Amino acid sequence: MSPRLPRVTAGQVLRVLRRLGFEEVRSSGSHRILRNPAGKRVTVPFHARQILHPKILQSILRDADLSPDTLRDFLK
Repeated sequence: MSPRLPRVTAGQVLRVLRRLGFEEVRSSGSHRILRNPAGKRVTVPFHARQILHPKILQSILRDADLSPDTLRDFLK
């Protein structure tokens, strides 16, 4: 069984991704597109103060090649 995903907002996920070397390259409507130096691209839907749906968070983590544990570590 996979570890339970934390309940986080898009702002919190963006902060973690920036700490990990991702930079915002553009935005399209309510979506922020980030890229890291290795070329990985992550799209984060940005709606102020709303908790991300677990499936969306799982997709973001897969695109960024992160585990839920790594996300929890960087949230602290």
